[in-house]
Amino acid sequence: MSGPSTYEPASGFTRWLDKRLPILRLAHDSFVAYPTPRNLNYWWTFGAMLSLCLVVQIVTGVVLAMHYVPHVEHAMDSVQRFRRDVPFGWLIQPMHAVGASMFFIAVYIHMFRGLYYGSYKAPREILWILGCVIYLLMVATAFLGYTLPWGQMSFWGATVITNLLGALPLVGESIKNWLMGGFAIDQPTLNRFFSLHYLLPFVIAGVTVLHVWALHEAGQNNPTGVDVKSKADTVPFTPHATMKDLFAVSLFLILFSVFVFYMPDALGHADNYIPANPLQTPPEIVPEWYLLPFYAILRAFDFNIGPIDSKLAGVLAMFAAIGILFLLPWLDTSRVRSMRYRPIARQFFLIFVVVCVVLGWCGGQNPGRILAKAGPFSATLTWVQGGQVVEAPVSASSEGGFDQAAAAVEQQLRGQGATLTAVRREGATQGVVRGVVGGAEQTRTVRGETADAVEAEITTVRAEVGAAAPFFIVERRVPPTFTVTNLSQVMTAYYFLFFLLILPILGLRETPGRVPDTIAKPVTDGKAQGAA
Repeated sequence: MSGPSTYEPASGFTRWLDKRLPILRLAHDSFVAYPTPRNLNYWWTFGAMLSLCLVVQIVTGVVLAMHYVPHVEHAMDSVQRFRRDVPFGWLIQPMHAVGASMFFIAVYIHMFRGLYYGSYKAPREILWILGCVIYLLMVATAFLGYTLPWGQMSFWGATVITNLLGALPLVGESIKNWLMGGFAIDQPTLNRFFSLHYLLPFVIAGVTVLHVWALHEAGQNNPTGVDVKSKADTVPFTPHATMKDLFAVSLFLILFSVFVFYMPDALGHADNYIPANPLQTPPEIVPEWYLLPFYAILRAFDFNIGPIDSKLAGVLAMFAAIGILFLLPWLDTSRVRSMRYRPIARQFFLIFVVVCVVLGWCGGQNPGRILAKAGPFSATLTWVQGGQVVEAPVSASSEGGFDQAAAAVEQQLRGQGATLTAVRREGATQGVVRGVVGGAEQTRTVRGETADAVEAEITTVRAEVGAAAPFFIVERRVPPTFTVTNLSQVMTAYYFLFFLLILPILGLRETPGRVPDTIAKPVTDGKAQGAA
């Protein structure tokens, strides 16, 4: 892509070094003279931000590892001691924690930019796949790092994820036991997670080198999606792209600094400052914000799919949500790269972005939270005022015949004048039917905005009627509801349909707009020349 090298050593030492290790030539050709499309906008600056974040995470992580104690009884204390007692620990630890969130903010924008401008299309398939590998490694590294403080969220998050891995067929249980180092989350688990968390950033750095290498081989994409055709389409990387990157990175560092100095814990969860307690489950177990969309996809499957139970279906869907990104270069059938010239695809893409944000919101909510309902919750209580309580035993010849035997005894009591009957099972084949003979049958209906409110009303009615009624029959009615889980299911369906159905069909059916002949034409003339 860059052509013959233009590097000229300026001194005797650089000439000597260039003949033996041309590292200065490599840097010059990659970051100074490298021909860059002249129409790149600020969406292309997030690669520099990601490089900065990776360096920050590795440097601060190495320093943290010097003081961290990977022991279930001392892990949290060692983190707090580092933050309070180690010189500049108050700065380094928040930089590492906030840096993870900044890393994911930049990578999500970087990925959405790639989706919008078609940076995954030929000849950049390997470039895109390597980027997906980096993202997958980031997710694994972030999860492992989240467990290291060994707070409540750390412990229970590790418990949930390792148990989910155990749902995978054939290999799941082996992977689960290997990660845990036994049959429960304990000291061996923390040792393994710490080792892997320390190792993976260097793997990410290695894959990043391959990513940049593939970028330089295939060349950078640009907002028009048109390949470089002549030298007029490009400018040197330095100073044109360099200065733009520096300006964007400066703004990024301002945002980074605001969180580090003023809100270091704003992006975390307060429960993770509570020491891990295997005997007390938190009310809500949630991962960090950047993993919430996939957590929502996991929880969206609360139903079985044929022989696949809901737990396995959720795990498979969660992994498929990332795995489908690897197939994207072959799923999008459009010959036009940039959605700038695909108005229909652009609209569906904007919906996709909103869907990802909504999935993140759903992942942080109680899955049973009701968002809309057709009416109030209600219940009808029936009892008899006065009368005499009668009982009759039920004895069935088999467990399967109990219901039939109980129905026969109920019919017998009703024949004796009982106006209200109830069955209490006391064993596989034994039970008692109670009824009330005489008295006046009473009913009352209670309503509430939630099921808990209705239960409270039922308790109140029971207390009011009290001893006047031997027992109650309660008929509860739940209105049709739309919960967070239902919203997650709708959003999950769109997520997969976008890749599997919408992009392939639009690529074949959509008529794109006019695409310029070259990169230089719309930049120099302000017009899009040529036809699609």
